[in-house]
Amino acid sequence: MAESLDLPILAVRRSVRDQVAHALRAALVAGQMRPGEVYSAPALAAQLGVSATPVREAMLDLVKEGLVETVRNRGFRATELSDQELDDITEIRQLLEVPTTVRAIGVATADDLARLRPMAQRIVDVAQQKDLIAYIEDDRRFHLELLALAGNAELVSLVGELRARTRLFGLTRLAETGELNASALEHIQMLDLIAADDRDGLERLIEAHIGHVRGSWAGREERPRRP
Repeated sequence: MAESLDLPILAVRRSVRDQVAHALRAALVAGQMRPGEVYSAPALAAQLGVSATPVREAMLDLVKEGLVETVRNRGFRATELSDQELDDITEIRQLLEVPTTVRAIGVATADDLARLRPMAQRIVDVAQQKDLIAYIEDDRRFHLELLALAGNAELVSLVGELRARTRLFGLTRLAETGELNASALEHIQMLDLIAADDRDGLERLIEAHIGHVRGSWAGREERPRRP
């Protein structure tokens, strides 16, 4: 059976199933749930501090999303993606997220930026705490909220699905060395660039930020975007 994961204890309240699903998606993206390994619902439930039922329900949701597969009488196994598939996902994300994020300039209000700043600061805080599950979830929430300013709900939903399929096996090393802190600070810089109406600067930063996904965050050298 797979080794214990560094999962958070969840508060038991309404939508526990959704909380579990978010936590497991983050564990998948962070690379803590490794492809090919089998995870049982009772073992995951014990780590999350909830009953096995919402974990099984959440895992079935992830099966429908193609993130895990069932293993008869044993549990669930994280699906594996090739480097090419992950590169393709990253390229699609850059094509969607870069121009959409830049559109926030001229659209985002002072209230929007004020609402997003605590979220950006929390990403910095959890990076310093080396809490990878919280980092992935807070990073996801920040970027989807930022994209939502452009008013395209379908695009936000698609990007959310693409982010869930990403694998960032290099995050643990970056957190341990403190390098993740620099990436976390980029979220605050994005808001500063939006406030300054700096389209060129924001475009460069977002493209580089997403590029981390298949570079240092994936445990390899940063690579330029394909022409």
